Amino acid sequence: MVNKVILVGNVGNLIDIRHTPGGVAVKNFSVATNESYKDKNGEMQQKTEWHSIVVFSKLAEVCEEYLTKGKQVYLEGKLQTRSWEDRDGNKRSSTEILASSVQFLGSRSSSDNRSEASARSGASQSSGHGEDHGFQEEDIPF
Repeated sequence: MVNKVILVGNVGNLIDIRHTPGGVAVKNFSVATNESYKDKNGEMQQKTEWHSIVVFSKLAEVCEEYLTKGKQVYLEGKLQTRSWEDRDGNKRSSTEILASSVQFLGSRSSSDNRSEASARSGASQSSGHGEDHGFQEEDIPF
């Protein structure tokens, strides 16, 4: 079985970094991808899909420092669905991408080259099933 997602898109909303009770950094943000197609009348249409992204640990810290709204990113990860009860007792669920690698794309000024290159080199982390991130799923603060 394979659960792998690869996206290239633009960063949307950025949520401030948080930490689990065990101190593990967690960063959430959204990424928009666009698809162009011809409708039944032959006219070009564009569809935007929004994806919820979650990153942990060092990768979360790097994303907190370097991601900006509108920035183009390449990311790899896996789909994950969470379920919970809201304050009113209603069952809720959310499907998101647990990113294991984020690379910052697009043009950058020469003054940004060093910081983004170092961020990219430190921005990969493995999310294999056997890896221990130092937290349990129930520790995630959302």
